[in-house]
Order: sequence, then structure tokens, then C-alpha cells
Amino acid sequence: MSDEATVSAHLLSAQPNWDLDRVVAGLREARDTWRTAQRRGRDFGGRELPSRSALNEIAAALCGALFPMRLGPADLRQESEDFYVGHTLDAALNSLLAQVRLELKYAAREAPSSPTELELRAVEIVRSFAGQLPAVRRLLDTDVTAAFNGDPAARSVDEVLLCYPGVLAVIHHRLAHQLYRLGVPLIARIVSEIAHSETGIDIHPGATIGESFFIDHGTGVVIGETAVIGNRVRLSQAVTLGAKRFEQDADGNLLKGAPRHPVVEDDVVIYAGATILGRITIGKGSSIGGNIWLTRSVPPGSHVTQANTRQEVINDGAGI
Repeated sequence: MSDEATVSAHLLSAQPNWDLDRVVAGLREARDTWRTAQRRGRDFGGRELPSRSALNEIAAALCGALFPMRLGPADLRQESEDFYVGHTLDAALNSLLAQVRLELKYAAREAPSSPTELELRAVEIVRSFAGQLPAVRRLLDTDVTAAFNGDPAARSVDEVLLCYPGVLAVIHHRLAHQLYRLGVPLIARIVSEIAHSETGIDIHPGATIGESFFIDHGTGVVIGETAVIGNRVRLSQAVTLGAKRFEQDADGNLLKGAPRHPVVEDDVVIYAGATILGRITIGKGSSIGGNIWLTRSVPPGSHVTQANTRQEVINDGAGI
């Protein structure tokens, strides 16, 4: 037997052994420990939580239904738009219903409801969501127009819709916000995080955002859950609308849902790298310069720059 044949025979006889029985048993033990700590029972009836992969497909289908000739299939023609939109929505909404059922069932661990009540509520949530889609489309049209008008590099509204990460993030936010408002916050958060993964723009689905909203470039933008943004607001990359501090209860647990993020009024422009923290108000028509750290409210028409904030610090120090 040749040396090559000897080596081949040796390799065939030395099949790798991953000791999978031990690994699988160890993973089962880790899951059981986690479930016990979280006070979760064993449910052999199917999935316990909504699926990120399913919601990724649903979100993509909804984007196509909202903008069929731009975000729909490559071979779609205008004469087939209504058929495509109807077929796509029917499939997407039925898939969404299955995910809503899972979230409601999951939430019912804390507030039990009958299967009939859960089913009726799930259907009503998806029906209400579907009914809002025309209004969402009209709102997104104002966002696309704002992006085109706000960027001299944009050659068309189609380029904006197809290429701008800020527009993709806002489409997902408009959808996610409706789901959040209708009472399925976990599904809403997953839809938002899908866009976050693709664009680097992190918008919590609870944030309330007015019309004609434009995020320029976008990477690193963070908008918190209780932020309120008015109409015709423009943000550049790396802007944070965050919380200054987190309130706690008597046991040291974080209080959930309390207003803790900024209110940005109409016609405000916030430039790259600005960090705005706490439940403060940025007055209508204000301009916040790049790399500003702001933790106080400013009146309408303010122009905040690094130069004037440094001057305020010097003046404050002189009076001590």
C-alpha cells in the first residue's frame, strides 16, 4: 500500500468524535436552569416567543407592499401593483397574526386570559395594524420628501428610498411604532432591531416622531423610548436622544416607562455627534451644533454651539 493510501485509510478510520451526547445534555441543563430562574414552565406545544427570522420576512413584505415599484420584486409592473400588494399583504398579515398570538400567549403568563380572548385580541391587533397602513404610507411620503429636499446630493426621491439608510430605519420605525402602540412591544422591538442591524440607526419603537423626519447619513443615531420629536426635524449621524439617569424604586429596581428622553419641537436641526440627555425640551426652530453635550432645555429659536456653551461655562465660573 502506498504512503498516500495509508494516510487516507488512517483518516477514514479516525472519524472525529464531538462527544455530542455530553454537549447536548449540558445545554439542556443550562436551559433548565435558566427557565427555572425565570419561573417558566416546560411547554411542549411549540414556540414560546415570536421569531426574528419570520418578522424579518414580514417586515420585508410590508416594505414591498408600501412601496411596490421601488421595494417590491424586480419584475413587478404597474398594471399588477394591486394584485401584488393584496397577495403580499394577505400572506404578511397572516404570518404577523401567528407572531402576535405568540407574544400575547407569552404575556398571558403574567395576566392569564382565555384562548378565545387571546385569539380575538390578536385578530383585532392585526386588523387595526392593517387599517393604519395607508396612513403610514402617506406619512412616509413626507419623510422621503424631507430627505430629498434636505440633501443636495440626492438626485431623486427614488434614490432616497432605495439607498438612504435613514429612510429604511424610518420605514421600520413607522411600522414598529404602530405595533408598539397596539400592544405588542416585543414584536415592535424586533422589527426596529432588524433595521438597527442593517443601518446602525437605533430607534426605539416607543418614540413618537412627527412628519417630514430626516436622518442624514444616520450611523450611530440613538433615539430612546420616550423621546418625542415634532415635525420637520433633521438629525445627522451619531446623534443621541437619550436618558440622563434611570429612576429606581425602593428596592433598587429600574422604573420602566417613565418619561426620560428629550422632547424635540418642530423645525429643529441637530448636527453630527450631539448628545441630548434627559426629559428636556429643544424649542421650536432651534439648531444644535455638532458634538454638543446638552442636559438642559433651550427656548425656541436657540442656536447652541460648542463656542457658546464654553462661554456659558466661563461666565458661570466667573460668578462663583
